[in-house]
Amino acid sequence: SHTWIRDWFQKADKNKDGRMNFKEVQRLLKMMNIDMNEDHALRLFQAADKSESGTLEGEEFVLFYKALTQREEVLSLFQDFSEDGKKLTLLELVDFLQQEQLEDEGTEELAMELIDKYEPSETARARHVLSADGFLMYLCSSEGSIFNPRHRALWQDMSQPLCHYFISSSHNTYLIEDQIRGQPRAAALKRGCRCLEVDCWDGPNGEPVVYHGHTFTSKIPFREVVSTLGKYAFKTSDYPVILSLENHCSMEQQEVLAQQLKTILGEQLLTTTTDGHVPTQLPSPEVGRECSCAEHHSMGRGDIPVLREGAGTVGASPGRGDSPFCPWPCQPSLCTASLWWHHVGGLLLALAGSTAPAPAQALSECLVYCRSVPFQGFQEARSHSRPSEISSLSEAKARKLIRDAGNEFVRHNAWQLTRIYPSGMRTDSSNYSPQEMWNVGCQIVALNFQTAGTEMDLCDGLFSQNGCCGYVLKPPFMRDEETLFNPSDPGSWEGPGPITLTIQVISGQQLPKVANSKDGAVIDPLVRVEIHGVPADQARQETKYIENNGFNPRWDETLQFQLHVPELALVRFVVEDYDKTSRNDFVGQFTLAFANIKPGYRHIHLLSKDGTSIPPSSLFVHI
Repeated sequence: SHTWIRDWFQKADKNKDGRMNFKEVQRLLKMMNIDMNEDHALRLFQAADKSESGTLEGEEFVLFYKALTQREEVLSLFQDFSEDGKKLTLLELVDFLQQEQLEDEGTEELAMELIDKYEPSETARARHVLSADGFLMYLCSSEGSIFNPRHRALWQDMSQPLCHYFISSSHNTYLIEDQIRGQPRAAALKRGCRCLEVDCWDGPNGEPVVYHGHTFTSKIPFREVVSTLGKYAFKTSDYPVILSLENHCSMEQQEVLAQQLKTILGEQLLTTTTDGHVPTQLPSPEVGRECSCAEHHSMGRGDIPVLREGAGTVGASPGRGDSPFCPWPCQPSLCTASLWWHHVGGLLLALAGSTAPAPAQALSECLVYCRSVPFQGFQEARSHSRPSEISSLSEAKARKLIRDAGNEFVRHNAWQLTRIYPSGMRTDSSNYSPQEMWNVGCQIVALNFQTAGTEMDLCDGLFSQNGCCGYVLKPPFMRDEETLFNPSDPGSWEGPGPITLTIQVISGQQLPKVANSKDGAVIDPLVRVEIHGVPADQARQETKYIENNGFNPRWDETLQFQLHVPELALVRFVVEDYDKTSRNDFVGQFTLAFANIKPGYRHIHLLSKDGTSIPPSSLFVHI
């Protein structure tokens, strides 16, 4: 049964001397599509090199390969379903897929596909059977992952108004390193972020600049920020981008702002409503697709522009309001702020700011949707506000509303956008928990993307589904303006009662060393599973730690959770290195929405602190 491994060895043995050093073995594993952790692999290489020649011969390589990939827990699972203990027939594989993986449709086609894709031995493939090696390869693949592959792609209805979606949003976007001494990067956009915030101030030579008003961040010309935006806005997602401008510029430089937005973004900027009429409701991500919106905050914090990609230009609608260039038939008192969403082509623009009571005409012509208005209570909004307007709240103000009027907050967010931003006290760019804001349906929950930690893990976890497009549809009970739902009142929840989530944490594979640890240090890993959701669902449980084993720790422990509102729950798996004298060290984590979990025997492919993958580090669990 090891013929296929020997075949690979011969194919890769370029000079035909029948031996390979560690570098060549690493290259061969890459060709075989086998991920490995260098520390673990080197240790096994040395153990397999019985002759201590610094090279492996054919048979030694077979032993090395087995030691690197062999998994007793997977082998015993394989043998539970295999009659002869050597292979799974097509029907035995179908049994496994139906009984354990709960795959319900087209299981025979799926079984055939898996054999074709993951069985390394040609003879086994020809006989439509799966060897133990092929079975392991399937379990380690994306089809054997805990994350439902169907939900990785765009799978939600994208035709509902923007306020019906959670929107990936970043605070002070254009900086990625620490905000105080940061250098500009496009990282947030590359992560699928769809709502960006930019602070604009008067700069030298009549050119506006972007920086944090009261910190030492280097100033960046506004034109550079906009061209970065134009370049990266639609690389990861072609759904609308909302640009929130915190506008502190004089009238003269506002004209320059508008000029630069229009010149650099061109047709990407949305400058009229999507249908050319006064906005009575928000567009859907589908309609605003490939276009950007701008938002302008001019009275404290507020409005927003939108960008789209490659859309045709739309003629500007004539002024309909009391001010000569205002597209809203609104009260003059509201018009003094003249803050609107403006859609030129894919980008929506929102404006916020403090110096000018009204934005310059050229700038307000760039505002179509997301006109920013101060929040004066839910009743006031209901009677005097419109769906195309947006309010911005600090995290503290939002928390008070969640406490005092949870249900009203959910209803408000069913028809209008709310933006939440971090407290000004967070000069270290730390983050608040986005979960409590999502629990009441707040769409634009702005986080410091450059700060790694649980909060960004939750954000990446929620938005890693739906094609990473930056929009996730809220559950039905949060899109209904008459909903009774209140996240902190169990009496208001409809549904069949709690779901029980049972997670058997079986084993870990090739876990990385802890950053900055001593040479030869070996970790004592434990696994913690956290549920983030409505207050009644918040929970965490952990396994015991395993001493000195980062290569193949076995826990075999079962954790159990009750989920009352599974639609809002995120599940975070964390691996830590146990330390009895100080805080445990972080090893890896993976977070996903409960809705995206596949049941059965699954691998969880761990991510590093900053959300990048660290193959082949994984956990093996049964859900």
